[in-house]
Amino acid sequence: MDNNTMLPRENTKEVSIGNVKIGGKNRIAIQSMCNTKTTDVKSTVDQILRLEKAGCEIIRVTVPTHDAAVSIREIKKHIHIPIVADIHFNYKMAIEAMENGADKIRINPGNIGSLQNIRAVVDCAKERNIPIRVGVNSGSLEKNLIEKYGGHVTAEGIVESALDKVHLIEDMGYDNLVISIKSSDVLMCARAHELIAARTDHPLHVGITEAGTVWSGNIKSAIGLGMILSKGIGNTIRVSLSADPVEEIKSAKLILRTLGLREGGVEVVSCPTCGRTNIDLIDLANQVQTLASEYDDKKNLKVAVMGCVVNGPGEAREADLGVCGGNGEGLLIKKGEVIRKVPEGELLSALREEIERF
Repeated sequence: MDNNTMLPRENTKEVSIGNVKIGGKNRIAIQSMCNTKTTDVKSTVDQILRLEKAGCEIIRVTVPTHDAAVSIREIKKHIHIPIVADIHFNYKMAIEAMENGADKIRINPGNIGSLQNIRAVVDCAKERNIPIRVGVNSGSLEKNLIEKYGGHVTAEGIVESALDKVHLIEDMGYDNLVISIKSSDVLMCARAHELIAARTDHPLHVGITEAGTVWSGNIKSAIGLGMILSKGIGNTIRVSLSADPVEEIKSAKLILRTLGLREGGVEVVSCPTCGRTNIDLIDLANQVQTLASEYDDKKNLKVAVMGCVVNGPGEAREADLGVCGGNGEGLLIKKGEVIRKVPEGELLSALREEIERF
């Protein structure tokens, strides 16, 4: 597929979330959500700083209480990326979060009460020009929309629910909005994004919700986000995993790089091994992957870790740097040329040296 078809749609509105701009011609932003208690400021700040280091560009925290809302002010003193307040049920928490410095709020207007409550939130956001992310998940779809579309959750129902809420806020005179429609059903989620992208110019935050563990969640997210992003849909993404949130950032960056939507970092390719392999290639490949993470956004190169002389030299020649295993040793290859033979125990350090020089 031509990479030009994967570029995010430029006809979406541009929205500023703190110092990060999304929509328009801006690149797709990566975000995550803290799994700490927001009132535990130290733990939350420590996690956000780790996420920043990994490449997170927008962070969301839950705000269920007054104390959590107040904590945002202190958290912001120590972090460097925009913070989004996640609100459910209590509209007052949305207002308090904004009063304490939230750069964006995430609400589902359907679960925060009356029109009067929604208007109070919108008026506060309007006064401060704070974006509102309107979020609808398949698990919280209204009963009337389930009945309307055959008695079960559908992509059409999710889209209608989201747009109803968007139009409600627009009718209140505010359009500084981001839309999020998520489902754990990959195909339904992809279909819903196709439908909504044709009907709105608001930026879209995309992800497969409740995707699962690192193993299953990464597979579902890669498939789902790949389907959505490859159509030019999406302005921010989150990979939702039952894991350390840092894993979400690693996965999101690899998904974007694989689709050609991000540059930078060290891409590692490695062979699946076979009976011809005479070095501990699996361990070496894992060590190289860990090594690669140290150069995130500092280098832009491809490293091949290959197990034998059948396909190894050819594959390694297509990479910037490569190692090709032999009998207890390996060839170190740079830009298609063998530069030296290295004992197996020294391959990792030799590769590190070449990455540093590259």
